[in-house]
Amino acid sequence: MKTPPEVYAALAADGVKRCTEIPLFKLLVLSVYAGVYVSFGGFVATSVVNILPGLSAAHPGLAKLVFSALFPVGLMVTILHGAELFTGNTMKATMALCEGKIELSDLARNWAVSWAGNFIGSLAVLAVVLATGLLPAGSAAPIKVALAKTSLSFGEAFSRAVLANWFVCLAVWCATASSSLPGKLMAIWPPILSFCAFGGEHSIANMFLIPLGMALGADVSMQQFLVSNLLPVTLGNTVAGAMCMAAASAFFYSQRKPAAKAA
Repeated sequence: MKTPPEVYAALAADGVKRCTEIPLFKLLVLSVYAGVYVSFGGFVATSVVNILPGLSAAHPGLAKLVFSALFPVGLMVTILHGAELFTGNTMKATMALCEGKIELSDLARNWAVSWAGNFIGSLAVLAVVLATGLLPAGSAAPIKVALAKTSLSFGEAFSRAVLANWFVCLAVWCATASSSLPGKLMAIWPPILSFCAFGGEHSIANMFLIPLGMALGADVSMQQFLVSNLLPVTLGNTVAGAMCMAAASAFFYSQRKPAAKAA
């Protein structure tokens, strides 16, 4: 198991690779796959909760726990397959920047492409899910999720997003610390379950969950989706990854030496 300084160094090195060594088209495709995988987790969790209406009505807390326990499969396969997830990249790319290994333009390229690719992948899974008929029009669970997420104020969505991606980045951190498959899976599951359980907001998950609810009958406009949720959630996720995890970890563990002053 890696020590915290070793984890930081490994994540910063991975950030350098993702920002400077991966060709643009490959970066985009890897980002699409991350959107697909996170949506897989959202689809599985939503599908199960949707067929348990009695549990949702009588014990909403238990229904939320079921959703939370199933959703982490998305991040598990994302990490194990090496896909490009925007929320994790807010941490990794910033660490690489803090180490002076990349330029700000490299970071911006990685963030923009991974965010856009994640969105494309999420919408692709949405199209396939709708084609299957497994979640018919009027399905209560996805509609309820979409309505709840778009009813938050800007401040509520932003603050919940900060907390959510802090947990996501901790899952990535802990998975990086382990060298075994069981260790990585056990490291990912508790933080992701936790942010789902307390109602955190994850921009990439919402790229699938809110449009799914909209497609099935939720009275949510595109403006509500993009402005009331996706904008503040993306900003909050970015603050968590870049500041709460990357900048703080650089302060704790960076071995970078200050530039020598000119004589």
